[in-house]
Amino acid sequence: MAIIGSSFTKINVEKKAPVKGKININNNASIKSVEEYPLPTKTNQKGLKFTYGFVSKYEPKIAEINIEGNVILLVDAKKGEEVLSSWKKDKKIPKEIMASILNTALTKSNIQALILSQEVGLPSPIPLPKVKIEQKS
Repeated sequence: MAIIGSSFTKINVEKKAPVKGKININNNASIKSVEEYPLPTKTNQKGLKFTYGFVSKYEPKIAEINIEGNVILLVDAKKGEEVLSSWKKDKKIPKEIMASILNTALTKSNIQALILSQEVGLPSPIPLPKVKIEQKS
């Protein structure tokens, strides 16, 4: 199993109100679809395309960042058929594959959301490290 590619298909940021007061930022990522991805590979391997959505909501109704994209995974043919069958049947993906796909989607999306938030004057959607200086007594 190997991730062989990922890309964005939609990027949107909308600032609806000025940033003031207490702001809650909720981030969410989810898999929207899974389909076979044709690859010029050996017959015992299969490409799968996972389409995901990522949303950062700044509440109360201040802003929203929406990102959609794809992650391409290379798996053995048998595992690929199992994943496609499970998705078609009940929209489920094996945990080890789900973790890998969502981690890739979150890494790319969080970085892009951070850039977009700076461009429109919003606080970072993810906590950033801060330096604390302690005074000796």
